Amino acid sequence: MEYASHVSTFREKAIATWGVFCVSALLSQAIFRLLPRAIEPWTGDGMTTLQIALYIGCMVVMGYSEGYRAFQLRFSPRVVSRAIYLGRNPKPVRLVLALFFCMSLFYSTRRQKIVSWGFVFGIIALVVMVRQLSQPWRGIIDGGVVVGLAWGMIAIWVIFVRALIGHPAPEVPDLPPSAQPTAA
Repeated sequence: MEYASHVSTFREKAIATWGVFCVSALLSQAIFRLLPRAIEPWTGDGMTTLQIALYIGCMVVMGYSEGYRAFQLRFSPRVVSRAIYLGRNPKPVRLVLALFFCMSLFYSTRRQKIVSWGFVFGIIALVVMVRQLSQPWRGIIDGGVVVGLAWGMIAIWVIFVRALIGHPAPEVPDLPPSAQPTAA
């Protein structure tokens, strides 16, 4: 089985787009749900100078750590490579569960499944904890998260569009051993 890093037919492109769209829909939903809370500190009674500095600092730190390091360098290329793999190797269950497939929550190495599921449960735990905070502290954290998520979603689409127009896409790094190509 050949593992080309691009999609060539309309069908492959449509299926790969479906995978990227599913992940983007999840990220968009989170961004639009958090955005009002992130903006709230700026429209309320006003923040202190320290809180403004913390808000900006949180945006910078989350933009770099979550947006650039976690999303752009790791998660986004993995999503795109798995979406392209999905386009080239469609199976009914993978198509229906494209969101989970592209996020490496199944049909991946044991290690990657543990990392991916741990990430999901970690995010859920953080969401529950941050909800307990009052403003402006919740807004400060949510503002940074919105920046990181938006950066990640943009990175996914940039990498994906580049792959669609012919630039090499990242190789699929986390397929189970049974799916890896064998040496001829």
